Amino acid sequence: MPVPDLFAQGLARGWKVHDGSRLDNDLTLEADVVIVGTGAGGGTSAEILSAAGFKVLLVEEGPLKTSSDFKLQEAEAYSSLYQEGIGRMSKDGAITILQGRAVGGTTLVNWTSSFRTPQPTLEHWAQEHGVKGHGSAEMAPWFEKMEQRLGVAPWAIPPNSNNEVIRNGCEKLGYHWKVIPRNVRGCWNIGYCGMGCPTNAKQSMLVTTIPATLEKGGELLYLARANRLLIDGDKVTGLECLGMDERCVAPNGRRITIRARHYVLSGGGINTPAILLRSNAPDPYGRVGKRTFLHLVNFSAAQFDNVINPFYGAPQSIYSDHFQWDDGTAGRMSYKLEVPPLHPALTATLLGRFGVDNALRMEQLPHTNVILALMRDGFHPDSAEGTVSLRGDDTPVLDYRMTDYTWDGIRRAFHTMAEIQFAAGAKAVMPLHADAGYVNTLKEARAVIDGLSLELYRTRLGSAHVMGGCAMGEDPQRAVCDSLGRHHQLANLSIHDGSLFPTSIGANPQLSVYGLTAKLASALAERLGKA
Repeated sequence: MPVPDLFAQGLARGWKVHDGSRLDNDLTLEADVVIVGTGAGGGTSAEILSAAGFKVLLVEEGPLKTSSDFKLQEAEAYSSLYQEGIGRMSKDGAITILQGRAVGGTTLVNWTSSFRTPQPTLEHWAQEHGVKGHGSAEMAPWFEKMEQRLGVAPWAIPPNSNNEVIRNGCEKLGYHWKVIPRNVRGCWNIGYCGMGCPTNAKQSMLVTTIPATLEKGGELLYLARANRLLIDGDKVTGLECLGMDERCVAPNGRRITIRARHYVLSGGGINTPAILLRSNAPDPYGRVGKRTFLHLVNFSAAQFDNVINPFYGAPQSIYSDHFQWDDGTAGRMSYKLEVPPLHPALTATLLGRFGVDNALRMEQLPHTNVILALMRDGFHPDSAEGTVSLRGDDTPVLDYRMTDYTWDGIRRAFHTMAEIQFAAGAKAVMPLHADAGYVNTLKEARAVIDGLSLELYRTRLGSAHVMGGCAMGEDPQRAVCDSLGRHHQLANLSIHDGSLFPTSIGANPQLSVYGLTAKLASALAERLGKA
């Protein structure tokens, strides 16, 4: 029996949406609050503000795709649901950056891992970055509220074999591991979460907060790029959007002007700074787009005699934080260990080489496991960090500068991942680096890893977590917004997304964004109600 398409049903009932690719003329829209971005920050803020009685307009650059569109085909999903057709990279092309770009944002395509912001991170923000009011005790009720709203709970089904490698390896070595909480209800355990959920089990913004907003009379504008804020003195007077073509590749010549009482940017760590840069928004201390972090990721592949089938089952269900805080909050570069799901197109790129070499590696896909390490960047002065700037066509790009401190973390992570894979019974392990091949013993792996020249392009690097770029904090000389997400220089502008984070967080960020923006949006609703 087919799963009902909840969003299509709502549209049939009369939800108000505008398709920027199909406009015959320029358009002017009005709302109490306009929110740019429909991901974790935008969706959460929209539901709270619309429930408080405000007319909300959501703006999304990407297309509207719903459960009946999700065919679990990589070629189709990546090109339509990801930023730059899954081609978003760092400025030098050395780091692949996976971000969603469709109604629902990255919540539509993420792997459902849902962690609260770690306590040491919140303490570091308060002590080092002047953030107020977001300690563990203060954030706990907001995390709990969003966990209940989105069905977040530790995954109750046994892990698939890909995730079991971390559990088995850690148990052998005496390392800590835990089950990952996931934002799902009635999950079919298919394992293709990165291509959109065809069963509406993933509690993304597409099936939760955006429908709730539209039911309350909110509106959605999609295939429209929020180009720039119109600014007069210390106030935003409008938002200029560009209609996009159907494939979301280029503007189609139509302009949409939006007038609102309050403006909220929720485009994420690359797109939110870009809007401020395009708008020439006041930035007296040059903070916009600075200190952008990635949870830079490196990978280790392993081959097993037993069948792993790493493309089936919940993509992420086991993690290890054993090395995350082992040298304190601001000590040497540390990392969280998880696995990625391995679908053929992405894996062929990840495993490297060409022609016959690549084909032989791919032939072993059913027997292959990959572990990834998320670097907790931004806590140490020598950490790698990024800067967002604009290309000649005004689209954003992230320049992420590597450092020896960060490369040291990458090398140690290669060692840890190989150790866990061999402990879990791998017959061969390969650090994903241009100069490495599969080796059969931990001793050989250690020698290979110690001998690798860790440099861009030779080391396979990626990221799915962009944070920072519009840091929050009470000191306007160091932060773009205050701790409530209010822009320091523009009275009716707020930022509600992961760009507020002063550092990375050391965990998959969606629940951190949900909890933080639920708190900020509730405070905003209160302020607007009194105004």
